[in-house]
Amino acid sequence: MAYRKVVLANNEVYHVINRGVEEREVFLDRRDYTRFLNSFIYYQKANPPVRFSFRKRTPKERFSNLDNLVEIICYCLMPNHFHFLLKQIKDDGISSFISRLTNSYTRYFNTRHKRMGHLFQGPFKAVRIETDEQLIHISRYVHLNPVVGFLVKDPKDYPYSSYLEYLGGGKGKEVCQKELVLAQFSSPKKYEEFVLDQKDYARKLKEIGKLVRE
Repeated sequence: MAYRKVVLANNEVYHVINRGVEEREVFLDRRDYTRFLNSFIYYQKANPPVRFSFRKRTPKERFSNLDNLVEIICYCLMPNHFHFLLKQIKDDGISSFISRLTNSYTRYFNTRHKRMGHLFQGPFKAVRIETDEQLIHISRYVHLNPVVGFLVKDPKDYPYSSYLEYLGGGKGKEVCQKELVLAQFSSPKKYEEFVLDQKDYARKLKEIGKLVRE
């Protein structure tokens, strides 16, 4: 997928991606994934509480009375990169969100894993979603990443994406404004069928890409 520099506008949706520097792994275990997940729930708010604490509170309860910088439509955390579909709510919301999120996570990761320096590649990449059709196809692309990467056979089995939330699972852990995507389908089951319809094709595309590069 080609990316170009775009002006990020309020009330528009963007596919946002960033990778580890030199394509290194940025999530090494469950603790890292959980930290990043909690961090992006925290930093999507314009003025989150000073204390970074999540004990005994569900994601929607944590900061439900605070203004959002962005709305998270869907996400997937892969070992060496992450994907978001984000709707910008405030001026510079996406840039502020990604900057605060990656800077905070880098400090955590470097401290925990005893390293120094940048963790993510330069500026994040963003593409504006222009149509409902593009929206649903990019959400499928995001949710199929763990399958394409041969981490799981079924995207339902991957714990670090929003796919299970889309299907009605993960009660009490909802973080996404998934209705924007699911409104295009008669039921979550129909969305699941839409995603799985391209599962094998997506894998074949990745294998073809490897052969071309080699």
